[in-house]
Amino acid sequence: MLKLAKTSLLALSIITSAALASDILVTVNGKNITKQDAQTFVKSQAPQANFSELKPEEQKMITDRLVEKQLFTELAAKEGIDKKPEFQRNMDKIKEELLVNMWMKEQLDNAVVSDSEAKEFYKKNAAQFMGKATMHARHILVDAEKTAQEIIDTLKSLKGEALKTKFMELAKTKSTGPSGPKGGDLGTFTKGQMVPEFSKAAWALENGNITTVPVKTQFGYHVIYLETKEDAKPIAYETVKDKIVTSLKQKQFAAKISEVAKELKSKAKIVSVTETATETKK
Repeated sequence: MLKLAKTSLLALSIITSAALASDILVTVNGKNITKQDAQTFVKSQAPQANFSELKPEEQKMITDRLVEKQLFTELAAKEGIDKKPEFQRNMDKIKEELLVNMWMKEQLDNAVVSDSEAKEFYKKNAAQFMGKATMHARHILVDAEKTAQEIIDTLKSLKGEALKTKFMELAKTKSTGPSGPKGGDLGTFTKGQMVPEFSKAAWALENGNITTVPVKTQFGYHVIYLETKEDAKPIAYETVKDKIVTSLKQKQFAAKISEVAKELKSKAKIVSVTETATETKK
């Protein structure tokens, strides 16, 4: 049984080593540069980017930069830069910054917000969690007002599915807009997302109806068909829960930092240089 356990551990060690080896991009004078190093570099430049998703030429460029950085690091050490007083002073500053940043991170990580607290905040601040009113519409865009009016005259006697079907047909054959081939479909959008003239006319419609006069905008003349319109409604708690918890943790963190800072200042011996200079003159 013991022999089997040792064998298993050996196999695990081999697998782990192989996995680590697969993460190595290049070795420079015995120093490994890994995918994790590249990812850290990428995040420092573009927080949303991912090294593994970059194009091969972009990955190569980043690897080259990391190789150069390692070579410059070795050269700087060889020339004794790390022995200079200025280097040590800067290292001390970096150490102080790191100490504070890590302590701050611990305080934020230790902040606790219960589900009941988050729900209570959600209820008390309901206005903050309202989704925008939306609509799904189609349009036919033409250059001349007369053409738009002729389209309206063709459609105005139709209702229901017959109106929608005919509207889509005319959009495909007459609309000059990019949505024409899709039956004039503009998808779903919110209030204020379209140009003012278009928005005003569209939001005045009822579901399944068209505008009865051409709507003029900077793009031309529109005939608009409203598929559906939905009023603003509350965003579900589960959708915003994480944001609420994060926000409450940050407030809790800020309050604690302020309290700790106040306490530390009250116990510390803080002497103003200006006050000292004034006392000396006296």
